[in-house]
Amino acid sequence: MIPRLWARIVPWDKAAAVSALESGVEALWVPDGFAGDAIALGRVTTVCGDGDLREGTDFRVTSIERKEDEELIAASPADVVWVVFPTEREIIPLENLVAMGRKILVVSRTAREAALYRGVLERGVYGLVLDSRNPAEVREMAGEFRERSDDVSLTTACVTEVTPLGMGDRVCVDTCTWIDGSRGLLVGNSSAGLFLVCAENVPNPYVFSRPFRVNAGAVHSYCRVPGGRTAYLSDLSAGGGVVLVDEAGRGEIAHVGRVKVERRPLLLVKAAASGNEYSVVLQNAETVRLVGPGGATVSVGRICPGDEVMLMEERAGRHFGIAVEETIREK
Repeated sequence: MIPRLWARIVPWDKAAAVSALESGVEALWVPDGFAGDAIALGRVTTVCGDGDLREGTDFRVTSIERKEDEELIAASPADVVWVVFPTEREIIPLENLVAMGRKILVVSRTAREAALYRGVLERGVYGLVLDSRNPAEVREMAGEFRERSDDVSLTTACVTEVTPLGMGDRVCVDTCTWIDGSRGLLVGNSSAGLFLVCAENVPNPYVFSRPFRVNAGAVHSYCRVPGGRTAYLSDLSAGGGVVLVDEAGRGEIAHVGRVKVERRPLLLVKAAASGNEYSVVLQNAETVRLVGPGGATVSVGRICPGDEVMLMEERAGRHFGIAVEETIREK
């Protein structure tokens, strides 16, 4: 799979390459003959004539200056990856190509440009190629890419039922990220309605806070993962990715460091929104909290019918975690 966040280090500059890697860049585009220099700095995909990815074989390069340039990309096979160097009038053509599902990485030189390209049609281009020697600028551009890569739309739901279920297996997801505020994972019994479950980042008299952990729910539950997909909590494992979301729906990809499955008392929470009812099964524990409007959180031990919680709604129907258009009922 082609990485989505590159840095272009042409001509070669070791300090700039180190800065890019520390900012989370996944691939370094370097001059021919410098793949070894890039690899010496860390495990990274190299882009050059003697690297992992090669122009003309793994991707194509162009700029969009005329209508013919846009038509060339549109006429290419859908799986072809294009690197586009920006001109003054590329936004409308990019919108057209993003709508067609074309895989485009745009060369970005400033954080403002990165924000612009990530906002194309509210979906953003496939990826970015960061082209700056300024370490602060590179970090800001990389941060812009990560913060906007998995944003979601949340709605307010009204709790209708809270019912103890007895014992079952629940999953704690320990991430490699320090999770602050109301951020957490989107989890639910149905992919059509995923509840925002907050991280265990608030101290209480019974246990220490675990700001890297989300006590996410029962093993069968769906969880939002990168790329607009879902996965069963039981399928998560070290090295995998999950999407951390706050009360405004701003998403950030985090990596899983550990998954703990333990037998614990469970409860069922149901909530209604948009004329539909959704549910989630969580551990019956003081430290498990759902997020409400404005970022307020409430423990499932105290939640009651009439309380408001945040969830993500979308059309039900998943095939191996990918949204599909077919008749599926989940209840």
